[in-house]
Amino acid sequence: MLRSNLRLGRVRIIGFVLTLSCAACDPVVDRAVPIETACTVIDGDTIRCGEERIRLLGIDAPEMPGSCTAGRDCAPGDPYAAADSLFGLVEKGPLSIIRFKKDRYGRTLAIIRSGEVDLSCQQIKSGHAVYVARWDQDNAVRSTCPKAVQR
Repeated sequence: MLRSNLRLGRVRIIGFVLTLSCAACDPVVDRAVPIETACTVIDGDTIRCGEERIRLLGIDAPEMPGSCTAGRDCAPGDPYAAADSLFGLVEKGPLSIIRFKKDRYGRTLAIIRSGEVDLSCQQIKSGHAVYVARWDQDNAVRSTCPKAVQR
């Protein structure tokens, strides 16, 4: 009897450990593919990789001068500092992308990572972008960096 209880205890512990390790599993990350082309930074939330324009998911960064039209609610801050921050992250590489869909301007809405760093999350954490829940497809950014988006 004692032996079967010990086995049962081991099964429970193993099941608990597996549950804990799967809590770190992220199905979104499993869809990431490497970016094989050179990328340039357009502004604090947009990059171009080859012919593809990519908008970082779930964030809004300050607009470059002349881009924030009258009546539009644009993110506060220094657009050059936001772009420089994003450039520094992109430069570190390697980059990977998780594509979600296209926006009304034809840009790919995506999560991009530089190594293990999520660029949307890092732009929020560094104060160079604000989180916009309605732009966060499947709450992908919120689930990746919940403390940053609650600021």
